[in-house]
Amino acid sequence: MRLSRRNLIKLGAAAGTALSFPSILRAQTAATAEHTVSMVLSDPLTAFDPFFTTSGTTQNHSLAIYDTLFALDSKLLPRPQMVGNWDISEDKKIYTFELRGGLGWHDGSPVTAGDCVASVRRWGQTSAGQTFSARVRDISKKDEKTFTIVLNEPTGVLIDLMATLAGNSLFMMREKDAERPVTEQVTSNIGSGPFKFNESLARPGASFAYDRNEKYVARNEPTNGFAGSKVVKVDRVVWQSMADVQTAFAALQTGEIDFLASPPGDLYSVIESDPNLSLQVLDKAGSDMCLRMNHLQKPFNNVKARQALLHLIDQEAFLRVTAPDPRYGRPVTSIFGNSTPYSNDENTGWYKKGGDPEKAKQLFQEAGYAGEKVVILDPTDWPRGDAASQLLANTLQKIGINAELASSDWGGIVKRRANKGPVESGGWNIFITDDGDYVQGDPLTALFLNASGDKAWFGWPHNDEYEALRAKWVDVGTLEERKALARDMQRVFWSFVGDVRLGQTVSPVARRKTLTELIEMPQRLAMWNMQKA
Repeated sequence: MRLSRRNLIKLGAAAGTALSFPSILRAQTAATAEHTVSMVLSDPLTAFDPFFTTSGTTQNHSLAIYDTLFALDSKLLPRPQMVGNWDISEDKKIYTFELRGGLGWHDGSPVTAGDCVASVRRWGQTSAGQTFSARVRDISKKDEKTFTIVLNEPTGVLIDLMATLAGNSLFMMREKDAERPVTEQVTSNIGSGPFKFNESLARPGASFAYDRNEKYVARNEPTNGFAGSKVVKVDRVVWQSMADVQTAFAALQTGEIDFLASPPGDLYSVIESDPNLSLQVLDKAGSDMCLRMNHLQKPFNNVKARQALLHLIDQEAFLRVTAPDPRYGRPVTSIFGNSTPYSNDENTGWYKKGGDPEKAKQLFQEAGYAGEKVVILDPTDWPRGDAASQLLANTLQKIGINAELASSDWGGIVKRRANKGPVESGGWNIFITDDGDYVQGDPLTALFLNASGDKAWFGWPHNDEYEALRAKWVDVGTLEERKALARDMQRVFWSFVGDVRLGQTVSPVARRKTLTELIEMPQRLAMWNMQKA
C-alpha cells in the first residue's frame, strides 16, 4: 500500500501502543487463539440486567446468555424462538404459548412456563413493556410447558412487541430472578441461551468471558437474522476493555484481538489497506441524526419556523461532516427511517438537495421572527454532534437568524435540555441527537415519534391529529394495514414538523479476516454463528 505521512504517523503510534499492550493479555489470548474470539466493544459492560437498563452492551450480553420467546429474522419479522407452538383465540384476546423441547437453564434445571410468566411480567414494568402491560388482563401458567396471556382487547402488535429490539428486549429469566422488581438488578447471569457467562474469568473493568453452552439445543431451522438455529462455533468469546482506540487498533493489527466495534473513521483507509483486516457493516440500519426543536418557546412554538428549518436543512451537507465517507451515510426523509417496513415517501416534497434557504427565510418571516436569539446546545465531547451543531449555527446565520452555540459536554446538555423555560432562564431552542434507524419502525416506543406534548421527549411536540393516528398502531393487525397507517402518520408529522432529520449513518466494525460469518442485524451483536479460521 502507499503510505502517506499521515498514515505513517498513525501506524507509528499504533506500533508504539502495541509494544505497551499488556503481556498478560497477549499470553491469555495466544493460549487459546484458535478457539477463542477476543472483541473490543463500543462501551464497557457495567450492568448485567437487561430489564434494568437499555444499554446496548447490556442487551448484547443478554442476547448471549438468555433466550427469547420470539426473535426477529433478517426481514425484521418475528419468528418463534423458545416457543414451539402458539395459538390465538377467535376473539383475539387469548394467546396460548407452548415451549419447545430441550430448553434448560445453565444451572441444570429445566425452563418452565412459570419462568416465562415471571419474566414477561417483569418486562412489562420496563418502558418497552408498558404498552403491552396496559393491554394485559392476566398472564398465567397452564402447565409446566404452557402459559397464556389474556388481553383486555385485541392487540395486533403483541408478537411484534415481544420480539422488539428497541429498548429492553424480552429475555427469559429464571422465576426466582424475574420475581425481583425491575428497579432491583438481577446479578446471577444464569440464562438458557447459547453462551454461559464465565464468572471465574470476570474482570470488571478489564474483561468478561462467555463459554459455549454445550447443552444448548438449537432450533432446526437455518440461522436467519436473530431467529432460527443459534449454533456456537467457537469455545469462548472474551470482551476486552480498551479505552484507548490506538491500543485497541494495534491489538487488532497484531491479532491479539479479532474484532473492534467502533474504529475511528480516519483509520478506515489503514484498515482497508491491511491484508489481514476488513471493515464490515453489521448494523445496516445504523442511526438517524435528528434536530430537536423546543416547541414551547419562540421561535419554534410557531409551525412556520419549524417548517423553515425543514426546508433549510441540506442533509448532504450534514452528512459530509458526520459521515465523510459516502458509503456510510445517506439522507433520510421518512419519519420511519430507511430500513423499516414502514418507510415511505408521503409528504416529502420539502426535501431538496442543497436545501432551500430562500423558502426558509420566507417562512421565518411569516412566523414573525424578529431577531430573537436561537440557542443551539453543542456537545463538545461528541464529535459528530459537535460538527453538526456548528454547521447548523453557520447555516442559520447565513439566512439572518441570530443563532448561538451553547457548548458543553453531553452531560451538561442532558441537564439543560430538561429546562422548558426561555433561553433567558437557562432554556434552549435546538439540540442534535440520534437514535437507531430500526427503532423508528416502532412508533409506540420511538422517542422521536411521540408528539404528546408534556409526555413527549425533549422538545415536547404536540399534535392531537397525529397522536390519534399513533394510538391506532397497537390495534392494527396486519403489516399492510400498518404501512397504510404509517403513511397517514407521516403526512401529519411533516406538516406540523415534530422534528427535523439530518441523515442516516452506519458504522462499520473492524475485524480480522479470520473471523467470519458474523450476523448482520440492527441494534444488537450476536456471537453465535461466527467462526474463526
